Amino acid sequence: MTTGAVSTRAQELAAEGTAFVVATVVRAQRPTSVRAGSTALVLGDGTIEGFVGGVCTQASVRAYSLKAIENGEAVLLRVLPEGSFGEQGGVGLEVGNEEGAVTVHNTCLSGGGIEVFLEPVLPAPRVLVVGESPIAGAVLTLGPELGLELVAVEGGSPEPTASDLGLVVASHGRDELHTLRRALEAGVPYVGLVASRKRGAGVLAELRADGVPEEQLGLIDVPAGLDIGAQTPAEIALSILATVVGVRRGKAVSEGEPLPQVAADSPSLAIDPICGMTVAAVASTPSLEHEGETVYFCCEGCRSAFVAQHAIAS
Repeated sequence: MTTGAVSTRAQELAAEGTAFVVATVVRAQRPTSVRAGSTALVLGDGTIEGFVGGVCTQASVRAYSLKAIENGEAVLLRVLPEGSFGEQGGVGLEVGNEEGAVTVHNTCLSGGGIEVFLEPVLPAPRVLVVGESPIAGAVLTLGPELGLELVAVEGGSPEPTASDLGLVVASHGRDELHTLRRALEAGVPYVGLVASRKRGAGVLAELRADGVPEEQLGLIDVPAGLDIGAQTPAEIALSILATVVGVRRGKAVSEGEPLPQVAADSPSLAIDPICGMTVAAVASTPSLEHEGETVYFCCEGCRSAFVAQHAIAS
């Protein structure tokens, strides 16, 4: 079961806006040392806080937790010992992959199989909204229903950063140029300006005259949102948020040039050269330098075997 310490830590991470995975053992066969209900937290750097099995099991939990953080999807991880399948298959000993579940064959698992449910807890993407217009208010109201964190910008604060999903400027001319330029410089994926085509062209001309490169100007969505014939503030907000969702999900939704899409960093994975397991290529994974490359292992045992095979001085 989830201990008080793990629960408290999960609340702290969520409050900080840190992405993590809750790894819960849902089934464990003897003689594994872990029991059903055991829970751990896996952070984006591969750190595991808690206990959900030995080092070999942890290697698989770490690797697939990083995948879960990347794609935002929960998965049931089945880790089975050698001999559980008639034939061994799959790179990295991944021998089964179905919707919502993945099965790996762990060659160094000492006991029975284990099933771990990996549930990612991800911070809501932040979208900044500039302006006090009815459209800005509608965006702020509708956005949370889409799993977004909507933040009103007041007095220039907070300023856009690279970690933001989007910026919507609906201020009818107030603080437009600085905010738009700052968002472009920060690399915010979606930058939308609520304005008519004529006034929008004027804003772009001012930014151009101020030295903003054409490639950056082309990233501004103006008039902001999909052309759905929206007339009311709520309808316009809907069209804008539909575009934001498209950018979040990696879909090109603009009528002209595709808008920039959120590119999540793929988790760095590696194959243990001794046992063939898929492992996370992170600092917490056993590793060593060999012939100019970093080699990663599921555990210190495989690392030691590699050292012995290649006569590496320890």
